[in-house]
Amino acid sequence: MEALIVIDVQNDFCPGGALAVTGGDEIVPGINALMDDFQAVILTQDWHPAGHSSFASEHPGKTPLEMIDMPYGPQVLWPDHCIQGSDGAAFHEGLDTTRADLIIRKGYNRAIDSYSAFFENDHETPTGLEGYLRTRGIDRLTMAGLATDFCVNYSAVDAAKLGFQVTVRQDLCRAIDLGGSLKAAQDGMRGAGVALA
Repeated sequence: MEALIVIDVQNDFCPGGALAVTGGDEIVPGINALMDDFQAVILTQDWHPAGHSSFASEHPGKTPLEMIDMPYGPQVLWPDHCIQGSDGAAFHEGLDTTRADLIIRKGYNRAIDSYSAFFENDHETPTGLEGYLRTRGIDRLTMAGLATDFCVNYSAVDAAKLGFQVTVRQDLCRAIDLGGSLKAAQDGMRGAGVALA
């Protein structure tokens, strides 16, 4: 069985949002059109409490997109975004959420960020998605969403490491591209055995 994993197509990652990805809204019609081709559709949703440790506003003297060291490793500091229950955390209004079999919320632990649909950023604490996919007999995944070089990248690499066959639809993703992060992510995904389509 094959599942479509739609990563973080939320208002704060679309134009006008707190952490807008250029062209983030352009991928919505294509993602909707793809849903009927899959036996399962899973959506992920960034879901931060106010005052999350990855927010630059929680670190005096720091600005968004600076790097700091956290107990679990290097962390980009972000503008406050996708705060639980806010309009920014809501899915883009054009996204067909009625097709979702499951919605995985991530980043709700205040002390640790979570880019991947499978693990928090310590690369150890699971979200539960792997178990869900295994119990449904799903072994092939196609991923689309935001942003290519962060949450899509981490999700794809983790899925490949877990033994899933993974394809990333680059035409249905958009990137932040911080200082070459898109190319690094593409190289890393290829190195992990992810197919970039």
